[in-house]
Amino acid sequence: MGWKRRLIIALAACAVLLTGSAGCGSRDARGQDGASPPPAGRLLDERDREGRPYREVGGEDAPGVGIEVTPDTDGGWDVRLTVRNFRFSPEGTGGRAAAGRGLARLYVDDRLVAVLRTPEYRLSARFVPRGTHRVTARLYADDGSVWAVDGEPVESTADVTVSERDPGADPDASPDASPAATPSATGGPATGGPATGGPAAGPAGGADSGG
Repeated sequence: MGWKRRLIIALAACAVLLTGSAGCGSRDARGQDGASPPPAGRLLDERDREGRPYREVGGEDAPGVGIEVTPDTDGGWDVRLTVRNFRFSPEGTGGRAAAGRGLARLYVDDRLVAVLRTPEYRLSARFVPRGTHRVTARLYADDGSVWAVDGEPVESTADVTVSERDPGADPDASPDASPAATPSATGGPATGGPATGGPAAGPAGGADSGG
């Protein structure tokens, strides 16, 4: 057998291996021990109001979220989320859970108002009429499951209060409702400032529905 024929046979054998699981000099994508990579967290029996299961994670790599709600000049509210160990997935991301990734759902008094893929959102005044309301952001994985720590959803909540403007305070003022925020973290009313729910120890979260 000539050297050219031996070379052709060797190349053919390498090609066959490349189409298999090992390849020439390559490692199995499943890892050195042949095991599949571990899943992102562990699904629990608990579910949210929409029936989505909780996905338990723990340790220092667990995601967290804080929420700040500030009245804007147009009567609405600026919502800002602060996340840790978490990245927002862009539109069109596949429906498979990946550690530390996903989206946030924003709720007002347990009503879904937006799905967030960025940390900032403007909340329309129509979702926050006169009175005190709870604005909650909750983190979800790309498969729709709820990120959870110690069996509790990763979320954060801020209380906001909308009071009626006093026309006597400003001759040019409209009698329409004027937003005033009451921070839930401090427990006492402090109208006029931002309402915040910080990512304290344990789960924190935030999310809104877009639709």
